[in-house]
Amino acid sequence: MSFPHWAKWLIPGMGVKRWFLLFVFSLFVLSLGFVCLLGPQGSKFLYQRLFFHLFDRPVLGALFLILGLAGSVYGFQRFIRSVLGALLPRGAGSLAQALYEARILKQAPKVVAVGGGTGLPTVLRGLKHYTANISAVVTMMDTGGSSGRLRAELDVLPPGDVRNCLLALAEDEARMERFLQYRFEAGEGLKGHALGNLLLAGLEQALGSFDLAVEEASHLLSVRGEVLPATLDRVQLVGVMEDGGEVVGEESLARDPRRVVRVRLSRPAKAYPPVLRAIAEADLIVLGPGSLFTSIIPNLLVEGIADAIEEAAAEKVVVMNLMTQPGETEGFSASDHLRVLAEYVDLRRFHAVVVNTETPPPHVLERYRSEGSEPVQDDLWGPKAFGLRVIRAPLLSVVELEGKPTIKHDPVKLARVLVEETGAFRRSWTRWFTPGPEAGNGG
Repeated sequence: MSFPHWAKWLIPGMGVKRWFLLFVFSLFVLSLGFVCLLGPQGSKFLYQRLFFHLFDRPVLGALFLILGLAGSVYGFQRFIRSVLGALLPRGAGSLAQALYEARILKQAPKVVAVGGGTGLPTVLRGLKHYTANISAVVTMMDTGGSSGRLRAELDVLPPGDVRNCLLALAEDEARMERFLQYRFEAGEGLKGHALGNLLLAGLEQALGSFDLAVEEASHLLSVRGEVLPATLDRVQLVGVMEDGGEVVGEESLARDPRRVVRVRLSRPAKAYPPVLRAIAEADLIVLGPGSLFTSIIPNLLVEGIADAIEEAAAEKVVVMNLMTQPGETEGFSASDHLRVLAEYVDLRRFHAVVVNTETPPPHVLERYRSEGSEPVQDDLWGPKAFGLRVIRAPLLSVVELEGKPTIKHDPVKLARVLVEETGAFRRSWTRWFTPGPEAGNGG
């Protein structure tokens, strides 16, 4: 839900209109008091001596009303802007925007998004414009690239997926992305590392735990919501392949040409307690998109998370992937994805699945097919499948990633679907526009 710049002042719950109306009313009362003090003779004398020969009475009255109202509104706005200007962070935008974000977004539904990789930041990037109550539950099984090296060399938890989620929820994402996504191009031990990964690894060692490192980084980036590691236990993802062999490590599993049949953890891992609390309090839980076996399911393997999702009173939605993934989901249709998910979480407790209806551009699709990837076929016939309501919408976008066009969910389109098609946000909008205890204290 978006509003014009000026309309944000009019939204219920902003805590602005009542004080503005009181200000205008007080000016009116002040004017009445001044007239009463002058009395009828004094007012008549002032009117006849100063204005009678210049304007007709109705014209003069209208002119005074217009000038008075315009001056009071402008002066009030400039006064508030001057007082609060120093309190607003640099680049925070207009005062109306700051109030909108501080009041309305904090009253919006509580959303928990579960996943990892590049899919989870896409969900966060769109939803942060509709709610500040976002909890991103991030898989901690990454062993590839910079994260894998830091994990092996420093015995820290993999920071890469967490870094991407922090950036997606950052107040000024574009500015911070320039720095934290920067990868060193030279230097022994530094080449290939992302600056954001080094920051999180350094904070973990300085503060003594990864959760404190994420919390501190969240403050530095002015994150809207929270980013929560699924677990703080150092465990590995183990894949059972189609021939019965096992592969240890998320990176090795993703690169193995054999088809993965199922995954498990190298040992039991306990859920990070704030994750379970966020799930229990959520109004909406979003599972996916992301690599099925290496980004989504690993979260469900952590003790307590799948059970907490099933037992939560929240509305629950699965976001279907756009493309199949060689080695992981090669040849998978939408129903195949759901069938595998059902082995790790009870889909009967879910409410809907979101499926893309848009076709990728031919030249981009040709490149994907050359790499063994195809669009996920929608074989969920009818309005319901697996007991889930099927929400179909055009969700596709093509972005430049690592120098090549890449198919991704459009964060704006996806967020709009999740907001408009879920009861959690509809109920929230009803609360905003219906008088109640909160409206009585903040509107």
